[in-house]
Amino acid sequence: MSKAEESLLYERLAGELADSIAKGALRPGDRLPSVRLLSSQRHVSVSTVLQALVLLEGQGLIEVRPRSGHYVRPRRSLELAEPRAARRATLPARVQVGSGISALVQSMRDPQVVALGSASLSPELLPLGTLNRMLAASAREIHDAGGSYDGPDGLLTLRRQLARRSITWGAPCSEDDFIVTVGATEALNLCLRAVSKPGDTVIVESPTYFGLLQLIEELSLKAIEVPTSPRTGLDLDALEQVLDERPDAKAVLSMPTVSNPLGSVMPDEKKETLVKLLARHGVPLIEDDAYGELVFESPRPRPARAWDHEGRVLLCGSISKTLAPGYRIGWVAPGLYRERVERLKFSATLATPTLTQMAVAEFFASGGYDRHLRRLRGTLQHQVQRMREAVGEHFPPGTRVSDPQGGFVLWVELPSGCDGLELQARALEKRIAIAPGPIFSVRRRFESCLRISCGIPWNGALDAAVRSLGELAHQQLARRQRLRAKAS
Repeated sequence: MSKAEESLLYERLAGELADSIAKGALRPGDRLPSVRLLSSQRHVSVSTVLQALVLLEGQGLIEVRPRSGHYVRPRRSLELAEPRAARRATLPARVQVGSGISALVQSMRDPQVVALGSASLSPELLPLGTLNRMLAASAREIHDAGGSYDGPDGLLTLRRQLARRSITWGAPCSEDDFIVTVGATEALNLCLRAVSKPGDTVIVESPTYFGLLQLIEELSLKAIEVPTSPRTGLDLDALEQVLDERPDAKAVLSMPTVSNPLGSVMPDEKKETLVKLLARHGVPLIEDDAYGELVFESPRPRPARAWDHEGRVLLCGSISKTLAPGYRIGWVAPGLYRERVERLKFSATLATPTLTQMAVAEFFASGGYDRHLRRLRGTLQHQVQRMREAVGEHFPPGTRVSDPQGGFVLWVELPSGCDGLELQARALEKRIAIAPGPIFSVRRRFESCLRISCGIPWNGALDAAVRSLGELAHQQLARRQRLRAKAS
């Protein structure tokens, strides 16, 4: 074998091992196969393996432990500060959807774009094959399925499964408490319409999910923002002040368990305080629990609904973030507002498609959903940490990054002088999609922030995209510093 051929072999082997490390197949602390085993498996000489290992060691990917072997090198511990909470707003404002959302939606349709902007999971993480087989089996066995409308409250077998699952949430509901919806978006829409009318004021977290802000805009509502901690959720002292000053507020919209975009989880005692506070003021809570099943640590935290004794908590959820977004299955347990929500459901979409409800009910009943969730939580926790490390490594010094307790998104606060909307535009030129901070705020705050999705398994394209984003942020910061220097 020539020296050129041998060089090609060891570089190829090093590249394959590096790719396994990048994808998480080999994790920090894992021991690599022995030199002789690698030589035998890859049909290369021992010297070729040793050269590949030396190359990986030089790249900082592995380390040698005397008398033990070669190990994937632990990544350096990151001392990343969490993003700062927003200032409290004093007055309600009308919501106006910005260009940032339009650009994000358009990028979602381009398969060539690295999708770091949309909070969706890669299909390879979802049991779609099993679920689709259940759907096909339901269609074969029940020949007239889909031949008539279900009631507006949804398929009974699915509502029974939701009632059983609600026991594990720590907030038991009956099958008659639930209304099945076309995703969580319809559930939130129905809840807002049930408790408010155009021109009314509602209270939202800051930052909050931009899709919720779109709903508020479409319903011609006003919104007041309340600061939210990246660790413990809604600031209850600030909320109480707003409730005292704005007795006309019609609802509070919150994600107490794994907020979007911060990933915070409100402690149980704060959830209880929240429910009691709103009960004193007679204000309903619209609780978005879309990410509740994706908390990394067991057991699953109880939703705020668990402390509701008056029926003022409208609990919304879906399978869009956990199982099959394209099935468009969501639900709401609207408490006191059930009759109103059911009437609105009937007038809006009449009923939710039958076959997808049947397949989801079967998947729940089989135990497959719980097995899937156990695997998925571990995978997402690893992906979030890997992305967090990459951001800390490649973004400018002073960048703050959330440390979510669940879900699969990161909230990134760049140093002062960076602009999230400008970064979004420049990233799209490189076919990378991000969600800029201002779209998560009624008043277009969080100019230097962005949300990054971790729903794609780590790979070379993802690594290159994060490096490129970091370079763009460095360039933007350098330009702003030069401009400030000239101005002074």
